[in-house]
Amino acid sequence: MNATSSPSRSGLDWARAQAFLARERASFARANPRSAELAAQARQHLLFGVPLHWMNDWGTPFALHVDSAQGALVIDADGHTLVDFCLGDTGAMLGHAPAPVAAALVRQATRGYTTMLATADAAAVGQALSERFGLPFWQFALSATDANRYIVRWIRAATGRQKLLVFNGCYHGTIEDVFVDLVNGQPAQRDSLLGQVHDLTEHTVVIEFNDLPALEAALKQGDVACVLAEPVMTNIGMVLPEPGYWQAAQVLIQQHGALLVMDETHTISTGPGGYARAHGIEADALVLGKPVGGGVPCAVYGMSARLAERAVKAKQDAPPGHSGIGTTLTGNMLAMAAMRATLAEVMTPAAYEHMLALSARLADGIRQTLARHALPWCVTQMGARTEFQFCPQAPRNGSEAGHALDGELEHLIHLGLLNRGVMITPFHNMMLVCPQTTVAQVEQLLTALDEVISQIKAPASR
Repeated sequence: MNATSSPSRSGLDWARAQAFLARERASFARANPRSAELAAQARQHLLFGVPLHWMNDWGTPFALHVDSAQGALVIDADGHTLVDFCLGDTGAMLGHAPAPVAAALVRQATRGYTTMLATADAAAVGQALSERFGLPFWQFALSATDANRYIVRWIRAATGRQKLLVFNGCYHGTIEDVFVDLVNGQPAQRDSLLGQVHDLTEHTVVIEFNDLPALEAALKQGDVACVLAEPVMTNIGMVLPEPGYWQAAQVLIQQHGALLVMDETHTISTGPGGYARAHGIEADALVLGKPVGGGVPCAVYGMSARLAERAVKAKQDAPPGHSGIGTTLTGNMLAMAAMRATLAEVMTPAAYEHMLALSARLADGIRQTLARHALPWCVTQMGARTEFQFCPQAPRNGSEAGHALDGELEHLIHLGLLNRGVMITPFHNMMLVCPQTTVAQVEQLLTALDEVISQIKAPASR
């Protein structure tokens, strides 16, 4: 399929788009000399020239460097103020440097960072998590990747089963077990996974989201320890569950002796208790990373009483030695202080009320923009998270969402927005609003998107 015949580019003039991209790249380079200088310095000693190679995925001629971030705004190294709708891909969903978290970190900073011992904050955080999410027992990690890895290990130990079931196109951090896709209907280890030496398909089952017959067929084998899922797929482009899907899926999972783990790292944007609690999904375990510490690196995972009892027994029955679960910095004092402040003072119903209303306004505005330009793209919203996808109807599963992706077009749009003072997530077209985002900032994004589309769409025929 060539560029002009790609369904995602219907209604666009690709020659105009390429000319626009060239202008935008030149404009970015002229406007960001300090970032260019810092990028050149970083390339001397940083692999790929950035702290993490993903930081090159913005479609800019060189890595944009940040000086500071506060609320809904980022100040870059050249002094430009950018309205941030990426928000650290949910890590800063509650705004950059929330004041209660900053104050808690300042208080803790002179009282120690890490001791490998418990503090009063730990018990308070556990109680807050239990009340918020309805699961009685909790443990901590440094990232959602680790939390997913640990909960899968606990469940395998508790159940005696080895297989993990995930959905095609899923993302649960960099836990290796989930890097299995459906290719022509067959499970295959993802080609992009570097350095993996074991065959992941031996212990990972992959099916399409929203496919109940496939779920039942997989679970009937009786060897699946748990289903690890986001209640809404988010990383390949948003895929919403069909009405009644999770209710029926829970019945099948319980019927066949497997457990259900909800990864709410992105879907926490739905509300204070996450998507599962808002929609009556009773999971055996829950994982939450990124925003739970207000942007400070940390994560949590919770268990039902029944699972916790089985996990404790598995640990007690195991020989002495390292369990392979946890790191020295897990549950450190800074993270605990940040989580306590976030749960008590930042992740509040009032914050969500503002975010959800503004996200709905953003989603409606994008729909109107797309309709005005007669582009066959759709808009999906989940709580404070909004996304437009290059397909006429919202995708039903990971395969459909994957087919709608167009990295070249995404980068072109993202760069155009960035040059107009607004920043969205570099992966697909995801946008978040935070408690500090204003109506005027949403309108700025809509105006910028309208300008970018006007520059790349095909001229109206006469």
